Amino acid sequence: MTILVTGGSGFIGSNFIRNLLQSDDASVVNLDKLTYAGNSENLSGVDGSSGYTFIRGDIGDTDLINDLLTTHKPRAIINFAAESHVDRSIVSPEDFITTNVVGLFRLLNVSKDYWNTLTKQEKGAFRFLQVSTDEVYGSLDAKDPAFSEANRFEPNSPYSASKASSDHLVRAYHHTYGFPTLTTNCSNNYGPYQFPEKLIPLIILNAMDGKNLPVYGDGQQVRDWLYVTDHCEAIQSVLNSGAVGETYNVGGESEKTNLEVVRKVCEALDELRPSASGESYKHLIKHVTDRPGHDRRYAVDITKINKELGWSPKKTFESGIKETVQWYLDNQGWIDRVRSGAYREWVVKQYG
Repeated sequence: MTILVTGGSGFIGSNFIRNLLQSDDASVVNLDKLTYAGNSENLSGVDGSSGYTFIRGDIGDTDLINDLLTTHKPRAIINFAAESHVDRSIVSPEDFITTNVVGLFRLLNVSKDYWNTLTKQEKGAFRFLQVSTDEVYGSLDAKDPAFSEANRFEPNSPYSASKASSDHLVRAYHHTYGFPTLTTNCSNNYGPYQFPEKLIPLIILNAMDGKNLPVYGDGQQVRDWLYVTDHCEAIQSVLNSGAVGETYNVGGESEKTNLEVVRKVCEALDELRPSASGESYKHLIKHVTDRPGHDRRYAVDITKINKELGWSPKKTFESGIKETVQWYLDNQGWIDRVRSGAYREWVVKQYG
């Protein structure tokens, strides 16, 4: 059984491939463009496996996709490929439309045509799984119920609008062509191999360097935090047992304010690598100007995936954040290699 994973060298995709190869007899073909957040080193130790093939390329390259499908004949495609950072989408929205909408459309179209060449039995077993975000639903007030799959889309950033568009395309290809799609909408992920522009690794690395820990606005924005391996297991559950055409929300049941998250990271660092002065890393926290259109709260209702597929997160935020901090402390070489000049320029531009 072969699975085509797009964007498999990024944070979630690389964790998924590692998880899949450890727990399944599947062969994996990883298609990744290796943009700034895609890192082949995320799969070190896997790249020599007989069940793993890496192809550098773009999901918008229809000739390449067609060749891959014809050659490797996957029984499933899992699309992680996406521009995914809200801050970057505010600065460069066109990149997000190009990859997340146009690229996804081209991938869908070629995949649908490939599916139509399969035998009846092969068509019945085939799946296309779109990995998406809870940000497509918009923002919640403090007392609103968590997002369910029935919530309408109300995206508020160029990033979430591009993902909402791609999710709509996936839905349309199922309803129009009968193409066997699945969609997952997840909350904020954290864990090993996350590119350090995102909140948790940014705070860990800045603290280790003795730099300010930037917190947008008042820091009271609420997110539901999901440990990445829990997310990977949810995706496998949906791929193996999800109902065709359905959407499943995936969350960690760990709502925290951004300020609370930063303080938890500091507490973990205080325990695992105390500062030379003995002072808590919390003294480095600095509130900075909030970003435009910053959503106030996300929360995800996982009732559907729990009842239908039996999935629920295993990690608490407290255990997950401690493991995450320890991973970054233990992997300085990886950190040094991903912190390119372009990354440093981005951090300076965003946070001063």
